[in-house]
Amino acid sequence: MTFETNRDVLNWYEKQPRTLTPEFIGNIDWNDIKNHELNPDFVPVLMYMRDVETLTEMYQAELRRTPTGKDPIIGKFMERWGEEELTHGELLNRFLNEAGYPTDKDWRTELKSSIPLSYTINTAIITMLTNLVGKSFTATHMTFGAIHELSTTQGYRRLDALANHPILTQILKGIIREESAHTQFYSSVARLELRKSPFAQKLSRFLVDKFYAPVGQGAKAANESNYVIKTLFGENDGLDWINRTITSRIRQLPNFENITKINDKIGEIALAF
Repeated sequence: MTFETNRDVLNWYEKQPRTLTPEFIGNIDWNDIKNHELNPDFVPVLMYMRDVETLTEMYQAELRRTPTGKDPIIGKFMERWGEEELTHGELLNRFLNEAGYPTDKDWRTELKSSIPLSYTINTAIITMLTNLVGKSFTATHMTFGAIHELSTTQGYRRLDALANHPILTQILKGIIREESAHTQFYSSVARLELRKSPFAQKLSRFLVDKFYAPVGQGAKAANESNYVIKTLFGENDGLDWINRTITSRIRQLPNFENITKINDKIGEIALAF
């Protein structure tokens, strides 16, 4: 799929119908969830995924303070993106409750209050530097976004394959369809922004090589993201899965043809944790 401008990407995205409509959610047999076994090993994975989706609201607020977030096209995308991500979090939380793992009614407040001060400080520094660089940083934001959305999507696919729970499969397939549209937006805009200048390409590649971390890490503790990676990708063809479905697609971006950082980082965690 080829786009000439960021506006073309947004137009495509806005034409994609929402998957997780009230009708879709209403057709989920929530009462049947408890009738199917859920491996307890996947409960922390689901909680982590729920939390990362829910924290999108915070990520949005951070991005809006930068030239990237102030861009009207990206800002318009973020409005729907944020709504969809929050829905994903709500569905995962309800699944956990129906599966026999009740969550506190104030879990969202507790989640936000658990974010470490170091994350807040780092975010403030990054925002300041981003504003100094200006619009050239948009390519970096979109590249990281593409990596994280790809990682999220493949995490869901991997969980679906391993958990083998029919109702969870129904929920995850709906989430995956929306996450795939997010991935297409981020990767398409990243490609267009990277093509604009060698500086944007060099900056993006440098920052990904130096600072890439699994999605959610920082706001969430490293041991939690490590557990998710180990559980989903630590055995069988997990690392090959990462290479085929994430790294190979990021290598299609300008100046990322030979990137190994994602494989190296995930492999380090999956094999050592």
